[in-house]
Amino acid sequence: MFREIVAECREGSGTGDLGSWIGFACCLFGNAPKIGQFFLLHLPGICMISRDYARVQAYRGRVMTMQPTSRISTNWNEPQVTAAYATGVSLHSHTSISEETLHFIHVIGLAVPGVKAITEYYDRDCRKKHGIKLDFVRANWRPPLQPKMAYDVEAEQIAKLGLYPLVSITDHDTIEAALLLRTVPSSRHIPMSVEWSAPFGQTVFHLGIHNLPSADGAEWMRRFAEYTENPSDAQLLAMLRELDAEKQILIVLNHPLWDLHSRGPAHVAELRRFIREAGKCIHALELNGLRHSRENRETAGLARETGHLMISGGDRHGLEPNANINLTMARNFTEFVEEIRVERVSHVHFMDQYQLPWEQRILHSTLNAVTDFPQFVPGWQRWDERVFHPDAQGEMKPLSELWPDGRPPLALMTVISIVRLMRRPALSAPLSWVFPGVNDLQPSLEWC
Repeated sequence: MFREIVAECREGSGTGDLGSWIGFACCLFGNAPKIGQFFLLHLPGICMISRDYARVQAYRGRVMTMQPTSRISTNWNEPQVTAAYATGVSLHSHTSISEETLHFIHVIGLAVPGVKAITEYYDRDCRKKHGIKLDFVRANWRPPLQPKMAYDVEAEQIAKLGLYPLVSITDHDTIEAALLLRTVPSSRHIPMSVEWSAPFGQTVFHLGIHNLPSADGAEWMRRFAEYTENPSDAQLLAMLRELDAEKQILIVLNHPLWDLHSRGPAHVAELRRFIREAGKCIHALELNGLRHSRENRETAGLARETGHLMISGGDRHGLEPNANINLTMARNFTEFVEEIRVERVSHVHFMDQYQLPWEQRILHSTLNAVTDFPQFVPGWQRWDERVFHPDAQGEMKPLSELWPDGRPPLALMTVISIVRLMRRPALSAPLSWVFPGVNDLQPSLEWC
């Protein structure tokens, strides 16, 4: 009998929680059998209380130093590390609802000999024949995975590690995916999150705003859009303070060193000013799963310098799941937010795909924009059903509805066919010469 009780004590806590052992002692000595029975009957609740008590004590110890505790591990070096945790958290990923600009592709293309002349030719031809001006600023493409598919990709990767999955999807400037997913039983608990494009000074920062209150989500989105249209540094700081006052909200500065909008040295200068003025409202700096290790090392150095926690953010746009996750004992997303904001502890775990050549991963993710997926639902299978451009009246339409004869021009399809050949390693290998050493991984990833 005693063996069974001891086993139950250890099974309930791993090492023996307070409630378990009190119940065992009372039964053993026979002085208070009813008390012993009570503790054994209420063992799960008491174990939970004792674990929470231990978390509070650990938190108090950290608060004395006010130092963030960031840990980084990799699945290829430490696959066993996940066994010590109950939950995996996927942060920062995108669905088919995100609008991804084509402007940067146009800018890069202009640097290729002959592309500018071809673009100008088609611009004149479109204006003359169809009254449409090529607009690479408004034109956009959408990631291939629809919300439920995107959620499942992230959840399944975490479940394969033996962990309970928490997934926070952050489409660009919209919470539509979260609203849709909350109607599905398996994803009903998903937090309401967004990647907000927030202008500041001479640059634009991408802020991961996670776990907005359900009742206020639509109003916050209206305010975000209003600010982006008419930005003001003072207003942004005020809004961040207001968000920070909501204890359930997590605010992450996504890929802080990525000069996505080509601002040059001004981006870093504005970044440092932003952290000085808004740093207390930023709960963590993101180590981005779609950026190379050189940039993530620099982000880690910035986090050490500013006293910020590091956190994961996969930034998935294609079919590949996020290349990093957070490991935690939190049972829900609100508990995870408390772990980051209050306890100031974060464990970032990089997945196996992160050790693959960075330029190859970026290429494959980009090629999804011009790939057909016959297994998808009708209306979302062809690449030109997922690329949008203004029509003659300025209304956004998929390219499939804009082709004069219902199909892409032969010259364009020839170019796309050539680009698709880049999937072959032999043809894409030279990309490593263009980006030498950007994803060299130190064996221990000593970033923190």
